[in-house]
Amino acid sequence: MSKEKDIKDVNEEVLEETKEEVKEEIKEEKEKKPKKKTKQDLEREIDELKLENLRLAEKVLKALADSENYKKRLNHEREIEKKYSNMYLIERLIPSLDQLRLVTSYNVEDEALKNYLIGFKMINDQLYQVLEDDGLKVVDGLNQKFDPKYHHAIEKVCDKERENGIIVSQTQVGYMYKERTIRPAMVVVNEWSDENGNNK
Repeated sequence: MSKEKDIKDVNEEVLEETKEEVKEEIKEEKEKKPKKKTKQDLEREIDELKLENLRLAEKVLKALADSENYKKRLNHEREIEKKYSNMYLIERLIPSLDQLRLVTSYNVEDEALKNYLIGFKMINDQLYQVLEDDGLKVVDGLNQKFDPKYHHAIEKVCDKERENGIIVSQTQVGYMYKERTIRPAMVVVNEWSDENGNNK
């Protein structure tokens, strides 16, 4: 009888332990399962996701705009580089062109020398024509209003009979290549003032 009682007690203990284990497992499973979200929670999450989506879209648009601007700037720089690609060579040719112009402007009596100079003048004119076709321009400041973009004043004179700020003489012509000044013209400028009745 006692044996049967012992077995019954053991069975009850095992059953009780099993129940406890099952209860623990159920509890763990419940904890693992996410809590059911309310409608407000879901709406809040949707709003947050929409906001994040907008932020990402803005970042993408900004990156695309930056990329487009970079391409435009790069293309513009390439165009400028191409436009002025001959400028360095022309700058180096200018002293020789000045000498050739000076030589061909001499007046000589000797017929043979005169004929040589006519030939050189033709070469000079052809060279200038080629360079002008490419964008070279001579800056001649004589009797023009002084402009620091194109002229460099090496001297000033005061002649009230002539207009103030006018260029009265030029010692060296200047050159422009397209829209850039290669060398300003060297000039003498007429400058005077009536301030306080004195010339300044």
